[in-house]
Amino acid sequence: MSGAAFQVASPGATGALTKSRSPLAHLLHALNQPLTGLQCSLELALAGRRRPEEHVRTLREGLDLTERMRVLVEAIRELTDTQPDAVAEEIFKFDELLRDTVDNLRPVAAALGVRLVLVSSLPLSVKADRRSMAALIFRLLESALALTRTGSDLQIVVAPELEQIHLVVSWKQGATPQHSPFSRPELALLIAQAGFERAGGEWNHTLEGTMQSCTVRLPLTSALPHFTFADQPCTSGDSK
Repeated sequence: MSGAAFQVASPGATGALTKSRSPLAHLLHALNQPLTGLQCSLELALAGRRRPEEHVRTLREGLDLTERMRVLVEAIRELTDTQPDAVAEEIFKFDELLRDTVDNLRPVAAALGVRLVLVSSLPLSVKADRRSMAALIFRLLESALALTRTGSDLQIVVAPELEQIHLVVSWKQGATPQHSPFSRPELALLIAQAGFERAGGEWNHTLEGTMQSCTVRLPLTSALPHFTFADQPCTSGDSK
């Protein structure tokens, strides 16, 4: 597993996002903010006499903070529940699994007004738990779709690089989600990161201007030392 940890994007940030905590530690730290806010809200509600509308406002704020905590707890539970004691690994074509997942998400992309662009040039085999890998790819792409600006492209490029599969998912940022950087799609990216790292991969998340990219590197089952990512003649690109 890679030692890289996750740091969500913040408005105005540029370059490689800082990696300072493990995904689980990041979620636990994030939970402290709404929990502290809820405590303060309840203490304020008990402080002296207040008008009815002030109590209503306090209750609404408390409900909002409780919902934020519920989302974070769900993410923590998913993160801890998806750590199997043993996995049934098999060799399969990663590029085919990726293409199938992209095709399954095309109706979702169309509804969001986003164009899926898949670029894949060579068959790429990986040894992993196929079902888990399918879920990880789906979670990554679904989250990226939710964060992509309407009318723009979500680009997915996969190619060999030395002895690794190099998957890059890039998108132009849409509107800032509610409760960012702890919105559901941003937390889903965090869960995807943890899963890919658990599968032996490396994860990198960058922000350049309005463009975000998630890069995943996974070991190939057979080395392709004469190829690099930049050298690949991308012969197939889908934008159905």
